[in-house]
Parts: sequence; C-alpha cells; structure tokens
Amino acid sequence: MMTKEEHITHWLTTSEDDELSMLSLFKDGRYTHSLFFGHLYLEKICKALWIKNNIGNTPPFIHNLVKLLNGINTGLSSDDILFLNKLNEYQLSGRYPDYTFLLQNKQIKHLQNIA
Repeated sequence: MMTKEEHITHWLTTSEDDELSMLSLFKDGRYTHSLFFGHLYLEKICKALWIKNNIGNTPPFIHNLVKLLNGINTGLSSDDILFLNKLNEYQLSGRYPDYTFLLQNKQIKHLQNIA
C-alpha cells in the first residue's frame, strides 16, 4: 500500500511527462492537443494537492480543475479560477474527436477576430 507522500509523488512525477508533451505539441503548432496536455498536467498537480489536503489518498474521479481544488486554500485569484475554467474545455478534446474539431474552429474564429 502506498503512503500519502508516495501518492503525491506519483501524481507530480507523471505530470512532468505531460508538461513535456504539452511543450512539444505547442512548439509543433498543435495547439488544441497542447492545451489538452496542459490540462492533464495541471489536473495531476491538482490531484496531488487534493491528496495533500484531504484524509484520503484517492482524489475524485473528475477532470474539472476548479472542483478538484474546491475547499483547498490555494491563494488563486478570480482570474486564475477563470483561466482554469476555460482550460477545462480542453480536457474533452483528447477524449472526443468531434469536440476537438469544434474547439479548433472556435480558435480560428477567435484569431480572425483579433487580426
């Protein structure tokens, strides 16, 4: 049986690979997939924080970053929470290919409005 510290270390260690994937995908211009891995990276950090701040060693089986941090004093600003809520949209992109298409179209329209 793993200790609380081993569980935390597991989540943080596995998040490092997701960070590398995120950066590599971003460098290659694969932004939607980069955001998916960015979400996964932060999700694992949130799960480590959840374990650290709760009695149990098994975080909830959810992907919502804000809900994972609910009840934990993180010191995040309201802008940080808005960012996490926006990033939550991208956790679906790797799981549902049709949703990825919708997100990519949304990004293109946003970029066209900026230009």
